[in-house]
Amino acid sequence: MSNTKFETKAIRTQLNRSENLEHSVPMYVTSSFVFEDAEDMRASFAEEKERNIYSRYSNPNSSEFIEKVCLMEGAEDGFAFASGMAAVFSTLAALLNSGDHVISSRSIFGSTHSLFNNFFPKWNIGHSYFKCGEEDKIEGLITPNTKILYAETPTNPGVDVLDLEYLGKIAKKHQLILIIDNCFASPYLQQPIKFGADLVIHSGTKLMDGQGRVLAGITVGSKELVDKVYRFSRITGPALSPFNAWVLSKSLETLAVRVDRHCENALKLAEFLEGHEKVNWVRYPFLKSHPKHEVAKKQMKAGGCVVAFEVKGGLEAGQKFFNSIKMLSLSANLGDSRSIVTHPASTTHSKLSVEERAETGITDGTVRVSVGLEHIDDIIADIQQALG
Repeated sequence: MSNTKFETKAIRTQLNRSENLEHSVPMYVTSSFVFEDAEDMRASFAEEKERNIYSRYSNPNSSEFIEKVCLMEGAEDGFAFASGMAAVFSTLAALLNSGDHVISSRSIFGSTHSLFNNFFPKWNIGHSYFKCGEEDKIEGLITPNTKILYAETPTNPGVDVLDLEYLGKIAKKHQLILIIDNCFASPYLQQPIKFGADLVIHSGTKLMDGQGRVLAGITVGSKELVDKVYRFSRITGPALSPFNAWVLSKSLETLAVRVDRHCENALKLAEFLEGHEKVNWVRYPFLKSHPKHEVAKKQMKAGGCVVAFEVKGGLEAGQKFFNSIKMLSLSANLGDSRSIVTHPASTTHSKLSVEERAETGITDGTVRVSVGLEHIDDIIADIQQALG
């Protein structure tokens, strides 16, 4: 499969067929696996054999999902989790020790921010933030204890873009582990490992599933680092369920065609909003007005499914806009076939103070739209009437 295209890998990478010669891979809904004899069981637990022992460690459906994502991202190995945040926490916890230090973009998902500020300090793990657009200050934040450089791009929810090549060079120069949350782009639009990332994290709940059905997360990257994540995770138990893995593996078969339409719709919505009299600003990576438009074009195939904009009039106008939405869903998810509108200040980033939200570019009137697969005319019509 190494010479085939992305779409072919996504569709044709699957488990070996059983004696039933099934065309579609079956679900392996089992907690455990049996052994031929005492020696087989001993050798398996001694890791002299690569085989399934217990679904907390591995499962055929999870293995197929992991293999697909590794091929898509150009990664050596991976581990699948029950949610995106399980992937974030387990990956960081597996690699960090008491006294270590993390440098992270300030524009990260609210729950990741809570990890850094509310939980890691209990284990004497420190962090420093840099703002998007101020990547030149990263080197000044590095201490002898700095171990990880962490970032999302495009960011949630402001849709800022960080230069992956620049981050990769800093990480290599200072021997840091570069971890990129690639959730907004998906492996179809962006492969951070090409630019120097050591590990890539996804919330499979988003574009990978694409229909808002299951929770999932995955971390892929170098075999050496993934092994550490795996050994932490097989003990702590955040593994992905076989059913969800099966759903996700099938979903990846349509990832390319779905994301193409998401991006086409999102760009058209962004262009519409950019000229609207009741909108202060619009952020979408493939708009020429985006401050990192050229960086986005360098590292992304297209701009993704998320558009951020600010309604004129602040909190009151934002609330009026939300109450006027008729078709689009009011939800905190994204990457769904159905378009979703979110108000970050009162939902995903509500636990941040006003000052903290301001530092990440989130105002009271900021709106995030995950642009779905409905006809673009209908999406725009609902946004237009709500603004009016």
